[in-house]
Order: sequence, then C-alpha cells, then structure tokens
Amino acid sequence: MIAENISNLSYVLGWAVMACVLAFLWSPILTHLLYKHRIIKGQKIEMARISSRAHGNSSAKIGTPIMGGLLVIVTVAVLTIGFNWDRQYTWVPIGIMLFSAALGGIDDLLNIFGKERRSRKLNHVMTLIRVHKDWKKRFWYTITLPWSVFKRASLWIGSHPGKGVHVHEKLVLQFAAGAVAAWWIYWKLGIQWHYATIPFLGTFYLGWLIIPIVIFTVMFTANAVNIADGMDGLAGGMLIITFGALALISWIKGFEEIAILNGVTLGALVAYTYFNIKPARFFMGDVGSLGLGALVAVNAVAVGAIGSLFFLGFVFYVEAISVLLQVGSRYFLGRRIFRMAPLHHHFELSGWSEEKTIMRFWIIHLAFVIFGVWVALH
Repeated sequence: MIAENISNLSYVLGWAVMACVLAFLWSPILTHLLYKHRIIKGQKIEMARISSRAHGNSSAKIGTPIMGGLLVIVTVAVLTIGFNWDRQYTWVPIGIMLFSAALGGIDDLLNIFGKERRSRKLNHVMTLIRVHKDWKKRFWYTITLPWSVFKRASLWIGSHPGKGVHVHEKLVLQFAAGAVAAWWIYWKLGIQWHYATIPFLGTFYLGWLIIPIVIFTVMFTANAVNIADGMDGLAGGMLIITFGALALISWIKGFEEIAILNGVTLGALVAYTYFNIKPARFFMGDVGSLGLGALVAVNAVAVGAIGSLFFLGFVFYVEAISVLLQVGSRYFLGRRIFRMAPLHHHFELSGWSEEKTIMRFWIIHLAFVIFGVWVALH
C-alpha cells in the first residue's frame, strides 16, 4: 500500500514537472507577443509610481506587460483537456477557470485598448424618472432602478469604472461561475459534499446551504487573488504554496484527477513565478488572477476542504479583507485604517522594501497553509 501511494504521488509530481517544462518552453512565445502588442496597463504604471514614492525604484516596472497569467492558464488547460479530462472531477473546474480567465482577459484588454465607459449616477437616473418626456423611458428607468442602485453600490468595493469591465458586470458573471460550481457540488458529486468540517467545532450537514456558500467562496476567492496580485512574485509564490497544499490533500484523500490538476497548476506556476520575480518580465493580469483564484476555490470544495480554505488561502483573504475594511472605514468613519489598501501597499508605504514585504507574506502564508493542510486531513 505504501509503495502504491508513493507511486501515485510520483505520478502527480511527474505531471507537475511536465507542466513546468511545457510552460518554460512556450514562455518566449508569450513574452514576445505581450511585448510586441504592447499589452501594458496604466494601472501597473500607477503602482510603479506608488513604489517610487516609497523607494524610488519603479523604473523597472514601467512598460512591463500584463496577461502573463496566460502562461499558467493555457498550460493547465492544454494538459488537462488533452490528458486529464474527467467528466466527474475536472471538466467543471477547468470550465470555471477558463470562464473566469476569459472575464479577466476581456477586462485586461479593454483597459488597454478600450474607450472610457461612463456609468450614470443614481441621482441622474432619479431625475430622468421624474422629467423625461418619453413615458416609456420613464417606465424603463423606474423598473430598472434596483439594477441602477446595484451598479452604483458596487463601486464601493471597486475602483472607478474606467475602460474595463465594470464591477457590477464582474460580480454578475462571477456569480454565474459560482452557480455552476454549486450545481456541480450539490447535484453531481454526492451527498457527502453537503457536509462541511469547521476547525475545532466538528462536521455539520449544510444541505442546500452549501449552494450560496460555494457561490460566495468562488466569487470571493477569485477577487482575493486578484487583489493580492500587486507586487513582483507575490501572488505567484503564494499560489505555488496553495496549489501544492491542494495537490497533497487531493492525493491523500484519493482524488487522483484533481491531484493531477493541482500538480499541473503548481508546475506551471513555478515557471510563471520565475519570470515574475523582480524585475518581472510580465505581470499576471486579471486573466491569471481571476482564473486561478476561481480554480483554488473549486478544487478546495471538490476535495472537501472548504472548512480549511481560509487557511489555505490565508494571505489572499487578508488582502481582500483589508480592502473591505479600508472602504468601510472611509465611507462610514471618514478616515483610512491603512496607509493604502490592499495590505501589501500599506507595508510598502510604511518603509518595507518590496522584497521584504513579499518574502514575509510568503512565509506567513506558508505557515497558515501548513495549518490548513493539518485541518483538512482531520
């Protein structure tokens, strides 16, 4: 039995090595395309200015392209669809990853090549409801008022609409991705997935409540990884740790296909992070962060590790929570909690070097992930 388990683990690691080699082999093609077509986002230049204020070392970031996350997304998709396509365990995770990556990719491209998109203010909508000459228009604005309220409220947790996909549009599409994951978990995998183990409290039957929990988990995790992608190597290094842990949990629990999927993602991330550490050749972009964040959530739920997911993605969630706290404090208290959110920029503006911030975040993340693995296996 021990020899068989070691053989299975060796098989998973072999796939990780294969993904790493494949990603390294085609990385020059992706790098050439990104630089040739100037896939460069203004926001990254703004982040470089922030770094410049703190340390005066931003010149290397200006002109660095985004969408480098395609190195991982494409590698994982090709190997999984070609060699690890399993209707029960891998087709939904890969589908959700590709859907989320496509959403992020569209956002990346619109922010670079699109035109400024305006969002009508709520008081403007209310005025149109009262004074518009066409009664049909007044009726339309009235029945769509809840949607207008949702659009404006969503800006509280996002930046100015700009040229990319608006926050409310992202939330709706991510909700759809989460709903597919919830459908898969609730109706396709079996009743044992209707239970969740809460650390130190025990195992609880959730029933249909697992559906909104899975939807929220997919949405929040995807955005958490996206928020944490703000320094060279930060998100890539932490994702290596998280997917390594998920591969181990999947292997121990006997989910071979998902273990291979996590192993392939781990291997591709090693190649990506090699090119993303300072000075970065490219940034992950929303195409990578949203896709891989969604994959983290779906794979954790699929192997019954939803109760330990907070620890498996610890720093990602802390980064996202720091943004929510900052927004809430600004709106309701009229002041900021942090120098800047997400949290890694707070430490950067407090005097930490980029390298120091990244390495300490990696170590903290590793410590909590180890604890998360322990929880998941109990």
